[in-house]
Amino acid sequence: MPLSRRHFNLTLVGGLGALTVSPPTLANALVEGHDWRPIDPPQPGDDPDKIEVLEFFSYGCPHCRHLNPLIKAWGERQPEDVAFRRVPVTFGRTAWANLARLYYALEASEALPRLDQKVFEALHDERHRLYTPEAILDWVEAQGVERDRFAAFFDGFDIQAKIARSDRLVQRYRIRAVPRITVAGRYAVLGQGASSYRDLLEITDTLIAQARAPGRDG
Repeated sequence: MPLSRRHFNLTLVGGLGALTVSPPTLANALVEGHDWRPIDPPQPGDDPDKIEVLEFFSYGCPHCRHLNPLIKAWGERQPEDVAFRRVPVTFGRTAWANLARLYYALEASEALPRLDQKVFEALHDERHRLYTPEAILDWVEAQGVERDRFAAFFDGFDIQAKIARSDRLVQRYRIRAVPRITVAGRYAVLGQGASSYRDLLEITDTLIAQARAPGRDG
């Protein structure tokens, strides 16, 4: 299900097919190396009092496009001890870095709630090639966002710093494909037997419970 670095590059030219979302069918027990892999060494989260769940993604990934509305709704349902955060990947490619800059600029300009899913749709449904700063600025302006203000965010130092931090996380968590969900800095969801995006979230729920359980260290 996740999109590898090589296949992600091909996706910039032509989109891959979407997977069908079906009801969860997973058994309760998870298998290491099949459903999840350990993150070694474990990584600290931003808040030691919360179970941090990260979604590594890219707007250029068609699977991320279909997971996005499900995982955002899932994130909104989480209890207080769970912190959900999205991390756009670049994999060292300029086009992907521009998409990451787009995400963070939308977040900074407070346009993310309105335009987040629309970016996926523009890329994968409408075939807009939002891989250069000019194409991105043209598109956001067409969505009713003030161009110069958005450009200031897009080119700002804060955005570059966030992308540098995201790149470090990708290296530390050994992310090689997207979407990839991690839990508590200790578990990465693989979902090799998953038949739907909901299955990935079911595995995530189980790993959160495991991280929450007293005396469990993975």
